[in-house]
Amino acid sequence: MNTIKALVVDDTIVYRKIVGDALKQMPGIEVVGTANNGKIALSKIKTLKPDLMTLDIEMPEMNGIELLQKLQNMDSPPLVIMVSTLTHQGGELTLQALELGAFDVLPKPEDGKMAENMLKVKKNLEPIVRHVKRHKFGRIDPAARPKTAAPARVREPQVVSRPAGIRSKSEIICIGISTGGPNALTNMIPMLPKDLKVPILIVQHMPPVFTASLADSLNKKSALEVIEAKDGETVKPGKVFIAPGGKQMKIVAGADGLTRKIKITDDPPENSCKPSADYLFRSIAQHYIGRATGVIMTGMGSDGSKGLVQMKNNGSFIIAQDEKTCTVYGMPKKPTESGIVDVVAPLEKIADEIVKTV
Repeated sequence: MNTIKALVVDDTIVYRKIVGDALKQMPGIEVVGTANNGKIALSKIKTLKPDLMTLDIEMPEMNGIELLQKLQNMDSPPLVIMVSTLTHQGGELTLQALELGAFDVLPKPEDGKMAENMLKVKKNLEPIVRHVKRHKFGRIDPAARPKTAAPARVREPQVVSRPAGIRSKSEIICIGISTGGPNALTNMIPMLPKDLKVPILIVQHMPPVFTASLADSLNKKSALEVIEAKDGETVKPGKVFIAPGGKQMKIVAGADGLTRKIKITDDPPENSCKPSADYLFRSIAQHYIGRATGVIMTGMGSDGSKGLVQMKNNGSFIIAQDEKTCTVYGMPKKPTESGIVDVVAPLEKIADEIVKTV
């Protein structure tokens, strides 16, 4: 049986046990070692060659950030999942870790019994482990790849487009994004011009607190104002609203029937996601008929697919990130293959494509 080797790195014995037990309960996973700081982890990576590593940030001797910096010089480093505390400082450090190449972030369960916390961690880890398995074992035979995947045919990143139906200029942009998102947004949002005359709403799959750190980080790097969305705010041109982690975000009509406001709810997850892109996209389809642009970017799973169909049926323009520049080609895959996408673009061209629609 194909086995994924995992290393658990945390300075707290309780969390080493919680994460280790969660991994051990998954078929095809072998926990090959643990470490209580980055220095020990580094030597274990060299000898044990794990495929996957869970990593705490704040540790003695060598912290998680310092370890990630060391991994950048390594030939085939493990895929790194940050397990971080839900604090403002934890959020800032986690963003730094994602910029250094960490694959994803999971919140450390702060309360509850050990068995409950183990189940929470297991639930969060399962989709990532499935991705690692596909990545490691799903592409063994190059001859089995579909012919369209031949890399030699396309030298330059291509923008593939098809003519849109009758529609007006977009008055709102909505973006759904997940794994690899913080890095992708850090590249893309600063490319948007200061005079963009429409609001942008983003669903980035992230735990609570981390979305505020992401908004702060993007705000410092961008010409547009980027904030974590608050309930009741009016959507304003030239402003970027990021859905708060652990909540749902949609658009509703203001009291005057003309303005559009943001509604933050505690509605249940959709596609195991909270915030969910589908939840936001449905409301955009309803309130901006023929006047919206939907953008679907890097991420695991298929959140956003159903909402984009509703947007497309109501005259929206759809942009998808291409496979080559996605960290994980999950979320854009189904919309692209189903033919509802108007433009398929590499990451560095998405801002240009958005501007063309407004």
